[in-house]
Amino acid sequence: MDRVRKGRSGVRQRIGAALAVGAAAALAVTGLAAPAQSADAEAADVNVAKNAGFESDLSNWTCTENSGVAVTSPVHGGTKALKATPAGQSSAECSQIVKVKPNSTYKLSSWVQGSYVYLGARGTGTTDVSTWTPGASSWQQLSTSFTTGANTTSVTVYTHGWYGQSAYYADDISVLGPDGGGGTDPVEIPAVPAGLKAGTTTSTSVDLSWTPVSTATGYTIYRDGTKVASTSGASTTVTGLTPETTYSFQVSASNAAGESAKSTAVSARTTKGGGGDGGTVPKHALTGYWQNFDNGATVQKLRDVSSQYDIIAVSFADATTTPGQITFNLDPAVGYSSTADFKADIAAKHAAGKSVILSIGGEKGTISVNSDASATAFANSAYALMQEYGFDGVDIDLENGLNPTYMTKALRQLAAKAGSKLVLTMAPQTIDMQSTSGGYFQTALNVKDILTVVNMQYYNSGSMLGCDGKVYSQGSVDFLTALACIQLEGGLDPSQVGIGVPASTRGAGSGYVAPSVVNNALDCLTRGTGCGAFKPSKTYPGLRGAMTWSTNWDATAGNAWSNSVGPKVHSLP
Repeated sequence: MDRVRKGRSGVRQRIGAALAVGAAAALAVTGLAAPAQSADAEAADVNVAKNAGFESDLSNWTCTENSGVAVTSPVHGGTKALKATPAGQSSAECSQIVKVKPNSTYKLSSWVQGSYVYLGARGTGTTDVSTWTPGASSWQQLSTSFTTGANTTSVTVYTHGWYGQSAYYADDISVLGPDGGGGTDPVEIPAVPAGLKAGTTTSTSVDLSWTPVSTATGYTIYRDGTKVASTSGASTTVTGLTPETTYSFQVSASNAAGESAKSTAVSARTTKGGGGDGGTVPKHALTGYWQNFDNGATVQKLRDVSSQYDIIAVSFADATTTPGQITFNLDPAVGYSSTADFKADIAAKHAAGKSVILSIGGEKGTISVNSDASATAFANSAYALMQEYGFDGVDIDLENGLNPTYMTKALRQLAAKAGSKLVLTMAPQTIDMQSTSGGYFQTALNVKDILTVVNMQYYNSGSMLGCDGKVYSQGSVDFLTALACIQLEGGLDPSQVGIGVPASTRGAGSGYVAPSVVNNALDCLTRGTGCGAFKPSKTYPGLRGAMTWSTNWDATAGNAWSNSVGPKVHSLP
């Protein structure tokens, strides 16, 4: 949403691309040298590679054509790993020169993921070596060994992909042998974490914490023996769980030397399921955004908003100089004589059975929650505004990206303060909900047990993919139903899905549909009637309803949108 108008200045288009993969005429593997006895058998072997786990990004490493970058997912150990992407004639080689001892044997290994990933060493003074995997969809360890020549004091170790293939990943590279005088990363694997305990549990999540390990750079969390998360701190929230289910959790510590054994297990049981009840929000609800500014639409006070709206999202909160913290500044342009008058209107809407929430973001919003401190600042300030003004909750409309890890923490902290009557809504753009791997979709699923509704913006987006894999153009009933299907089949409860559209042609740059098209989409999804070319395989009678930007643009058009769509929403099965 925008203070000038709802939507973005440009139109996002979904662009499909086919990846042409060239076939290699031959892939040869250099023969491995037989291990030889180290010249210094009495000295303890160390990992002579520096920044072997990429915890310091690409320090000590050189990647051709800037093809490499340190990423936080996927990782094998610690908190980071290497991602390198071949392009054109580049195989995306990343290398490091390590200092070695002459006439010594070194064991070379790395954990890798991807197609045609190579690991090797050259300049050994004897026989250079390499090894590779044709494909690894999960972490796989490559290993070989080499013996240095009589005058060899340095060796180049490298990893690379293959021409025309997609990105590969590498982590925890080890060149184990005598110290060649260049020093080493920590040679001690961290101690096993102690004090693992479970904290707050919901129907889909468990909070875990443990005692920090001084030499650890990261931690790996296991659920029933399977790795489910990584973190750099001594606490995390495991999400995506099943209600009323008992799980066993363990944690390990990692640094450049490797990963510790798993901790003693702790058990935790999730609570009973059920989506957030949204306070006084009815089973089927109409949501409207109220503009706290004048952009040419009808200027309203809250008391003037049509009674068809069940949730009124006050737009927008403002950022402060403290990361994550929000505040609210009532714009004199909307005509309130005092803040007390505004608060009285909120109270009157409550008396009429409506919910009034504070929207966070908009197209030009600058609020960012990307750390523990900013998550806490967000929760504390949002709750303070709820107490001061009487807001029933918040709407997340961050159109410039969000961090699912820390936004989840922020919303859970807010829910712990506000209680079960918290109204929590979201207004992602279409591109944000195309896949469950997206940050917005992840966040919605992470907080499913406290989430009221996701009113995706079905406009200003161009053509997008539906749940059947076909491309649909905005401005049609198929666009609304086929894209809603992605959320309905992607893990959200029907009561947590709403259709967001502009109230008039002036409310958005593109994608406006007549109220009758919205009503047809609602019938299609809930009753199986009124569909276009796309018809879902089943109906979703619990669908929450619809949303519009904005109540002001609706009023400008004589409330034509709410007078048509409101009764339809309220008559859904």
